[in-house]
Amino acid sequence: MTDEAKVGQVPEPADQPEHVSMAAIKSAFSGRGLKAAVYRGQTTVVCPSECVHDLLAMLRDEEGYDFLSDVFGVDYLGYPDAEGRFAVVYNLVSVARNERIFVKTYLNPTLDTTGTEEDGALVLPTATDLWPGAEWNERETFDMFGIRFKGHPDMRRILTWESYPAHPLRKDYPLRGRGEREEYRVLTRESA
Repeated sequence: MTDEAKVGQVPEPADQPEHVSMAAIKSAFSGRGLKAAVYRGQTTVVCPSECVHDLLAMLRDEEGYDFLSDVFGVDYLGYPDAEGRFAVVYNLVSVARNERIFVKTYLNPTLDTTGTEEDGALVLPTATDLWPGAEWNERETFDMFGIRFKGHPDMRRILTWESYPAHPLRKDYPLRGRGEREEYRVLTRESA
């Protein structure tokens, strides 16, 4: 380990080749604030939220990433040196080349994150126009984290009921809930 390596970083092998799509990404998005990282052979491109849809479209149309494997949210509350409170990560796959790339974008809430009110800072453009299969993943991210996707064809909760009072995968949400279990009506065979 060299003196330049920071504590906690796993050094990458010096002979590891650059990701096959990085040259095209650098060319198309120079000066737009993109960053890239490689960890254990997986490449992640960190993109500002205002150009994430453009990057996803370029990766699909020009680089052949024809399969959106996953879309998910991450809450970085209390995480040291986090760039934002929330992140949305897109896991893209080129089936023909058997290549994978992750695209991550950070979001910071402007409202108190404990409620269900819509925060204009927690909005991203939908990827359903690029990959129709993103519909369920984006709905889950909305339901669990409160991140909305503008242009989504059916932006409603998918795992909790519509009047659910919060977003349960946020780190400031209590593990035992906020009384939802106590107020939930239990159904029995006799009452059903």
